[in-house]
Amino acid sequence: MDLKGLVAIVTGGASGLGAATARELTSAGAKCALFDMNGDLAEKVGAEIGGIGLKVDVSNAESVKAGIEAVVSKLGAPRVLVNCAGIGRAGRTVGREGALPLEQFANVINVNLIGTFNCIRLFAAEASRSQPVNEDGERGVIINTASVAAFDGQIGQAAYSASKGGVVGMTLPIARDLMDVGIRVCTIAPGLFHTPMMAGLPEPIQKSLGASVPFPKRLGSPTEYGKLARHIIENPMLNGETIRLDGALRMAPK
Repeated sequence: MDLKGLVAIVTGGASGLGAATARELTSAGAKCALFDMNGDLAEKVGAEIGGIGLKVDVSNAESVKAGIEAVVSKLGAPRVLVNCAGIGRAGRTVGREGALPLEQFANVINVNLIGTFNCIRLFAAEASRSQPVNEDGERGVIINTASVAAFDGQIGQAAYSASKGGVVGMTLPIARDLMDVGIRVCTIAPGLFHTPMMAGLPEPIQKSLGASVPFPKRLGSPTEYGKLARHIIENPMLNGETIRLDGALRMAPK
C-alpha cells in the first residue's frame, strides 16, 4: 500500500514507538492522527508533523468511536492503524504483601489487549466501507504491538506477558476475519527499546540491558520500529504474521 495521501491512526502516538512511527509514516506522505491519553502532548506532536492529536482512551469504546469520527471529519477515512498504546505494571503472582491484586492484572489486560482489539474492530468497520486503494483490493492495514515478553516473560510479568501473548494470538484469526474486506493485520514484537519507560531507568541499567542484546549490542531505537511498520504497510504479502524486532534477544527469567 502506497502511503502517500493516506490517513493513518497511531495509538500511543504522543511519544516513544508511536511518535516515531507517526513521523516515519508522515515522511512517506501519510496524514497522521495521534491517539493518546496525554491529549496535550498528542496535539503538540500532531501539529509538528502536520497531523492532528486527540485525547483517546483505547480501552473505552465511546472514546475510540469519537476519535475515529473526528479523524474522518478532519483528515478523511483512515486506511492504516498502528496500535502502540500500552502500559506495563510489574508484580509477582504472590509477593510480600500477598496475592497480586486482581484489579492490577485486569487493568493491564484491559489496556494492552482489549484496548488493542477495541481499536481494531472500530477501525476495520470504518475502513471496510472505503473503496480499495490498489489492484489487490486493499482497504487497510493494521499493525499491533506485542513484545518479546509474549514469548519470554520474566518474573513479575504475568499480566504484561498475558496481554502481549493475547495480541500475538489474535493476529492470525483477525487477519482471516478481515481478508474478505481487504484489510491486512500484522504484529511487531519489540525487544528492549529506548522508550520513555526505559528512559526512566538509571543510565547504568540502560547500558546493561542494551549489552544483553546479542547484536547489535544496544537498545533498539523507536525509529527502527517505525521503519518496520512502514515496510509492513508497503509490502502486501505481509499478513497474519508476528515479527520479532529484538536483535536475537531471548529474555532470561530475571
